[in-house]
Amino acid sequence: MKQYEVSVKRACGVMGMTRSMWYYQRKKNDKEVIDKLSELAQQLPTRGFDEYYNRIRREGHKWNRKRVLRVYRNMKLKLRRKHKKRLATRVKQPLEAPVSLNICWSLDFMGDVLGDGRKVRVLNVIDDCNREALLVEAGLSFPARAVVEALEQLKEEIGVPKYVRCDNGPEFISKTFANWCERNFIEIKYIQPGKPMQNGYIERFNRHYREDILDAYYFDDIYQLQKLNNQWKHDYNNNHPHKSLGNKSPVEFMPRFEDEINLISKSERESNFLSNLEVS
Repeated sequence: MKQYEVSVKRACGVMGMTRSMWYYQRKKNDKEVIDKLSELAQQLPTRGFDEYYNRIRREGHKWNRKRVLRVYRNMKLKLRRKHKKRLATRVKQPLEAPVSLNICWSLDFMGDVLGDGRKVRVLNVIDDCNREALLVEAGLSFPARAVVEALEQLKEEIGVPKYVRCDNGPEFISKTFANWCERNFIEIKYIQPGKPMQNGYIERFNRHYREDILDAYYFDDIYQLQKLNNQWKHDYNNNHPHKSLGNKSPVEFMPRFEDEINLISKSERESNFLSNLEVS
């Protein structure tokens, strides 16, 4: 038509086609099908075309099978899709200091390596009331079963809390841990993914532990690390001043055992006696 400057009628006659074919414009719009398949692929990433199509028909859409299958293939949904395990919705919990002991414990894991390159994990447990380190336990592996065994030992020594606050690590979302908490009537307060400061008390504790132990020493085996852990834990509970506790150590702020109360009372009497001597 451009080269010979002929009309549409003449050009179509030469090519043997009708003018309606020349003027035809495609009106097919698959946007609704694409949106629906995208929604199903996000909700059910492991299912296939047959289930998607049956769901579409059950919802009342009249798209035929060949059309949906064509769009399904163009979107490359038949390829195996990687998907993450979805967690239940986590609600933000207020980070409040309890007024008494054994109300809420915070749990968290830390990691490092030994001198021979083996990985080591450390389970930290503190009481949110007085920030007391209840457990600093090291191990080459720490599955949910080992976490429950460590908490069982604490249960025999000091009882159990009403709540535990932890992240969404595999040990804490396991059925083993959840069933143990359910048997002991303990509520689990999970923090939201990617929000470590919702467990701020133990995050601050982890910082001191890493600076004083993990970043300060080399360990040949797990026994050396655990020996240092026990020494550091005792010093932390009895001598570490917390600004939020009025520069008192956890034991001074709220002692747990009767002998600790007597020891604190004795030290207070001695300090008062010395201060009176200085004044006189």
